[in-house]
Amino acid sequence: MICVRALTAERRTTRKARRARVTPEKAGVMAGASRRVPGLRREEVAISAGLSVDYYIRLERGRAANASEAVLEAVARALWLDDVERAHLFNLARPQSVARVSRPAVPGRVRPGVYALLEVLRDTPAMILGDRLDVLALNRMARAMFVDFDAMPARERNLARFIFLDPAARELFADWGNAARMIVTGLHLYAGRHPNDPQLAELIHQLSVTDRDFRGWWAAHDVEDFAHGTRHYRHPLLGEVTLDYENLTFPCDPGQWLFVSTAQPGSPSSEALRILAGWIGDWTPRHMPVRQAVPDSCLTVSSKSTMERGDAKTCLGLERARTVSMPAPSSTFRRLACHG
Repeated sequence: MICVRALTAERRTTRKARRARVTPEKAGVMAGASRRVPGLRREEVAISAGLSVDYYIRLERGRAANASEAVLEAVARALWLDDVERAHLFNLARPQSVARVSRPAVPGRVRPGVYALLEVLRDTPAMILGDRLDVLALNRMARAMFVDFDAMPARERNLARFIFLDPAARELFADWGNAARMIVTGLHLYAGRHPNDPQLAELIHQLSVTDRDFRGWWAAHDVEDFAHGTRHYRHPLLGEVTLDYENLTFPCDPGQWLFVSTAQPGSPSSEALRILAGWIGDWTPRHMPVRQAVPDSCLTVSSKSTMERGDAKTCLGLERARTVSMPAPSSTFRRLACHG
């Protein structure tokens, strides 16, 4: 009964949120002066979809089982859903979804060949993500560029928890709002396929009671399949870095995908990644240098910079002579430590 109630609530709130997003003008509906609700009324959606008002109300409330594909297509058109939102609607509406997702999700196992792939991508940050945005594996460049998930307790190795619960994430992501909202839309997409996943419920509850931004974005019920895009970072050693990301799925490993970040060739960000790769390739420190030892002029790799390999290590304060044998005081620096 819990999973049925969860699915029914997700159906109801998702369609209500979609109605509120479509303006009467966009749907070709005359908006009267006495209008009290944002977006479309239920009866307006029903008329646009060619359904009876009573049937649409029961459909939105999750009380109309076995809705046909034609009905769902009509509702999707009336609500102006894109391809990802349409697929989400179908996942929520089909009764067999409950049976399909009733099996508890188990932690994904990463194949040895996938680990080998991460090592081959030694010059670019790459990680393997799984259900609920769990971080299953990552290479040394990803640990140095983002955060050392391997050093965290297993339960905390999750991209959503890092984004919303770790203050270092707000420092690292220059476009934190966009990155965090993308995380929420991805979780909603997963929730449509697995609404009764107990680990998902625990994650959503934790983030909802802890972060106000997450609560607001979760209530919007937006969904997005972030297959590719661009992210902007403020790395504590490299400064401003812009990376393009691609999400590549594994046909034989459902629920796992490769998240790989690259820089435009010849860009300052590409030079920054080259410096980072050279550093961790030559020497993998257990402790980071004291922050004060890094000159302010070296925190940003400018477009005019043509730093040679040796100069880069010196500027970043990574030579053995300029390090100390004590852990760095900053949590951000501590998490950036690369483990061999």
